[in-house]
Parts: sequence; structure tokens; C-alpha cells
Amino acid sequence: MMRRSALPFFLVLAIAAVWLLASPQLTGADKTVSREAGLAAWQQVYSVLVHPRCINCHTATNYPQQGDDRHRHLFNVVRGPGGMGVPALGCNTCHQASNADSTGVPGAQNWRLAPLSMAWQDSKDQILSSAAICRVLTSHLTGPGLVKHHEDEALVLWAFHPGRERDGTERTLPPLAHDQFVAATRAWADAGTPCP
Repeated sequence: MMRRSALPFFLVLAIAAVWLLASPQLTGADKTVSREAGLAAWQQVYSVLVHPRCINCHTATNYPQQGDDRHRHLFNVVRGPGGMGVPALGCNTCHQASNADSTGVPGAQNWRLAPLSMAWQDSKDQILSSAAICRVLTSHLTGPGLVKHHEDEALVLWAFHPGRERDGTERTLPPLAHDQFVAATRAWADAGTPCP
């Protein structure tokens, strides 16, 4: 008799344990992010992506841009192979691993332009729509990949610590702090990276 009643008891315990371990309240995971919440999070992400700290290197042109007015890079710098400039004028000729505030030259590891496939503006220098940039991103990276990129990539981190201009003034910052940007990216990813 004991064996027959013990089996269902252990089965009930096993089912309860699985349910508890999968519970979002206990794991901290929110598995119920709605499309609407995801789209709201995307708008926060988009507000950072179109800030000059980001979009100046996500060009559709053969050159990077500089400054809040997004003017063409000084010294006729061009994209070159792999988006890293051309011989004798590669990005790392001036851009080192960290900001050089004494000269105003920004820096981070592996300074380069984003690939043309990741352009967030058109060839006439017009910023792409929210929907278009969303499609560009989601065609290149998955939700977890985007979260990791926004959380860890040196050039993304630089955008939130961009140093000083040549005249000594601090560069403007994106509209969100880095942790807010990552949180918005994560919420958007948790919703399935919906595009407008």
C-alpha cells in the first residue's frame, strides 16, 4: 500500500518543483513582455542609436562623421577596407584605446566604422526611420546578441563616456544612461524585438 500512495506524492512534488523553478517571480525573468511594451522600449533604444555618438559611425557614406552637427570627418578620412581607414590614415593612427582629452581625439578599442550593412542613414545623410533601423538591427543580430552588444561592445561603451572636444568642452551624451539603454534593449529583446 505504501508504494502506491508514495508514487503520486513524489510526482506531485516533482511537478511543483518544476513549476516553482520556472516561475518568473522566482527566476527574475519576465516572460510576459507585451508587444506594446517592447515597442516602447524600442523607441528608447532608437533615441540612443540616432544620437551623434552612435550614428556618426553608422553612415551610408564612404567617410565617418564628427560632432553633434554630424559634419564630415576632418582630414578627408575615408572608410577603407573593413571600415578602418586606408594605409597611412587608418582609424588607429589617431584613435587609440582611450580618449585623449588633451587633444580631443576620442578613443576606444578597435575604433572603426560600422559596416555599410549597418548604416542608419541613407546616402543623402538622412537618418533612417525607426522602423528601418529596427529592421537593419534585427536582420544582423538576435535579441540576446543585441543585449550583449549594447552591454559589452567597447565602441558602444565609449558613446556613454565620449570625453572632450578639441576645445575642452565635454561631448554630449546620449539621452539615456548606459544602464537604462541596456535595460531598454533587454525589454525590447524579451518582447521578441518587435519593429514599428
